[in-house]
Amino acid sequence: MKILLASSEVHPYSKTGGLADMVGALGKALAQAGHRVGIVTPLYRGIAERFPEIRRVDWTIDLPLGGRRAQAQLWAAEPIKGLTIYFIQQPAYYDRASLYQENGADFWDNGERFIFFSKCVAHLARYLPWQPEVVHVNDWQTALVPVLLYEIYQHLGMTHPRVCFTLHNMQHQGVTREHILRATGLNRHAYFFHQDRLQDNFNHSAINLMKGGIVYSNFITTVSPQYRGEILHSSQSYGLGHTLHVHQGKLGGILNGLDYEVWNPETDNHIPRKYSINTLDDKFANKAALRNRFWLRDVLRPIVCYVGRLDHQKGLPLVTHAIHYCLQHGCQFVLLGTAADARITNQFHDLKRHYNDNPDCHIEIGFNEDLSRLIYAGSEMIIVPSLFEPCGLTQMIGLKYGTVPVVRATGGLADTVFDADHAPLPYGERNGYTFNDFNHAGIESALHRAIGLWYSYPNHFRELMQNGMRCDYSWNNPGGHYLGVYDLIRDK
Repeated sequence: MKILLASSEVHPYSKTGGLADMVGALGKALAQAGHRVGIVTPLYRGIAERFPEIRRVDWTIDLPLGGRRAQAQLWAAEPIKGLTIYFIQQPAYYDRASLYQENGADFWDNGERFIFFSKCVAHLARYLPWQPEVVHVNDWQTALVPVLLYEIYQHLGMTHPRVCFTLHNMQHQGVTREHILRATGLNRHAYFFHQDRLQDNFNHSAINLMKGGIVYSNFITTVSPQYRGEILHSSQSYGLGHTLHVHQGKLGGILNGLDYEVWNPETDNHIPRKYSINTLDDKFANKAALRNRFWLRDVLRPIVCYVGRLDHQKGLPLVTHAIHYCLQHGCQFVLLGTAADARITNQFHDLKRHYNDNPDCHIEIGFNEDLSRLIYAGSEMIIVPSLFEPCGLTQMIGLKYGTVPVVRATGGLADTVFDADHAPLPYGERNGYTFNDFNHAGIESALHRAIGLWYSYPNHFRELMQNGMRCDYSWNNPGGHYLGVYDLIRDK
């Protein structure tokens, strides 16, 4: 099959979150399964310098954008056989210090930046020599692609445009003003400003790009089955509940996978000591290295960690409370995270100063992937107390590295972590600790049980670590599910 994916970020070239990991890993998995795959993404600042194998293509894209024309240069790389990454070079839009924000605020022209990107994706979908059969777009930044293909490009010779649209996070929908319609060439104001098309469900003078993707795509997926139910039946739809209910017949949930060629303690060259389920004792050489890195004392205590964005979604009040609780109950704690919001950064710098002289705690503000790997490998437990979590990869990485996850049972966390005490599964399939209520008592209940098992029943805790390492959250299963979706919509 011939498949074109589009995303505003793709690992390893650009990344702010799980969207980049998903698109990069899915594209690779599909190509390795023998399919012809392309991925389209912007050429952000620094990518060409960090990846010199990316080459300029003799293809200039020239498109109308409102009352003017905008140009872009196409670049490309082929990291593995069957997979081509196409980069859209447009310096005015993408040659910036960050992908979406400056000083914690969204760029004022994000709507225009990603409308142009969507137009480039639709243009490639129509004119690439290998003619993709299915276009797979992701989140609001590419949600206009199915609208453009249906309303414009099918009249230019693309007679059977088929689009899969994946919702990664409904908190960000691309709500913007009507000038965007003029920029796209979708000029029929009354037609598109309609409740059945692009008009926002609450602000009737705004258009909602994510809504357009939901309405016009042939199939919609969420990044976990649990998240599908949550956006249909709770406030996690962020105002698009009615639209989702109207289109729920084409809405499915496919759990993201983890790229085990990237995240695997047996092959990870970035950790001091590689290990496997059969050589689990070698994990503790990484624990010693982690302590040495952060000057933590060498005592008989478990290390609990948090790795990830410092964002409201991630349950920061519970992260902070967990640090205090763990230090008061015989644990060491390591945090690695970065925030886009300066106020959150300041809060965690205050917390870092508070615990600066504590030999059992280290808080690292920033992000470094090599350091994150040492933390995964050197810790015994990892907390993921999210307010909501469409999928989450942190807990999957923890499982693979034998680091027992302690998570709130929401979204993809509920689909991947099964409580050691209460899950309705055989003990060999239980792999962590979960809690339901978003409060201090909730996370304390899970931590109390996890810490208690580590101290009182170390052999059982070791079995729990091994249960997690046996889990298969590779891209084998989700890749097959996506191919099923592509087959379904291609043949309709």
